[in-house]
Amino acid sequence: MKINWGTAIVIAFGLFMTFILYFVFKVQSDSKYDNELVVQEYYKQELVFEKQMEKEQNDKNLAQPVQIISQEEGLKIVFPTDMDISKIKGKVSLYRPSNQKLDFEVPISLSGPHLLIPKNNLVGGRWDISIDWTYDGKEILTKKTIYL
Repeated sequence: MKINWGTAIVIAFGLFMTFILYFVFKVQSDSKYDNELVVQEYYKQELVFEKQMEKEQNDKNLAQPVQIISQEEGLKIVFPTDMDISKIKGKVSLYRPSNQKLDFEVPISLSGPHLLIPKNNLVGGRWDISIDWTYDGKEILTKKTIYL
């Protein structure tokens, strides 16, 4: 049986479409490929965006910025030394873009000018760190990305 070039093109397109549909179906049905949202309730977060920008500007206006240092023991978050540590309140959110199950928050309770997050809570890779804190009634938001 002889196949002309038109029939060969139609067969090739059919095989290609079957190949692509197989992978689309595999990714959608397999739980290994988790299709989670980056942020839950992103419409609600959009409403507070202006307040967040104001907090980030307060961070940029600090004389001494907050430092995040990766050490052997873990992540060391160093707050400005010219501030009274008893007036610093807030939380540190650690967000893992590749796996929502690894995200966690740590409340800020300081006995010195720094906060240590133990290394055993952190998996290697990219972490987006968001420090939402207040000092003497002023709201500040510090954001950093760190690779462990």
